Amino acid sequence: MNKLGVESIISNICGKNKDMKSHLFSADMKLADVIHADYSLLLLLHRFGINLGFGDKTVRECCEANHVSCTLFLMICNVYSNEQYLPTEKEIEGIGANVDQLIAYLKNSHSYYLENRMFSIQEQLKEISEGCEQQHQQILNLFFNEYKNEVIRHFDYEEVTVFPYISNMVKGARPEDYEIGVFRENHSNIDDKLNDLKNIIMKYLPGDTLSDMRIRVLFGIFALEEDLSKHSLIEDKILVPLVMKLEQRYAKQ
Repeated sequence: MNKLGVESIISNICGKNKDMKSHLFSADMKLADVIHADYSLLLLLHRFGINLGFGDKTVRECCEANHVSCTLFLMICNVYSNEQYLPTEKEIEGIGANVDQLIAYLKNSHSYYLENRMFSIQEQLKEISEGCEQQHQQILNLFFNEYKNEVIRHFDYEEVTVFPYISNMVKGARPEDYEIGVFRENHSNIDDKLNDLKNIIMKYLPGDTLSDMRIRVLFGIFALEEDLSKHSLIEDKILVPLVMKLEQRYAKQ
């Protein structure tokens, strides 16, 4: 593909073309061009087990080399990159055979949030709090720890209850005392305490308290918030409908 062709694709994805279909990534695009179009998708590679160093391989070739469903990978990439995109019912049904890969992706995302994003934010908050009065230190620690504990509880429920339920159902051993509708009705928003933490750092800490570090940690919190929003969207709009279809299928057997 010549340079003009690549620029045209990237231009479309970035929103210069009003036809949403032209914004979507495709299997025949080079993976490097996909990353150039939206560098935030670098975060998804590790969650799918795809390493850098893929040369000029297409998305399809990279997925095949790493035993990843190309359809699922593109679906997640398009959800992250296009605010207007939601997969159709038919598209969701098309990844039914790869529900185990979707669960693995979600688990890897959980690990990334806790071990990378939140760890980094926690370390930065420690540095900020060292320059604060004790009252502000206590408030920062309180709000962050409450948020972190809420996230851990949220993820634990999914990994201990929801994901095993789905995996067992795929294997033909569906429990009688649970269904995905329970998860859908109780899938809570975990953004409130994160908003409180952002406001404390922006509005209420003394103005001369490590301004550069505060800006860096705010960037990190905003990025985490945006990533978690996409994560929840994937669970609500892809995982839940997919599992409901599986439940309907097993109910007929």
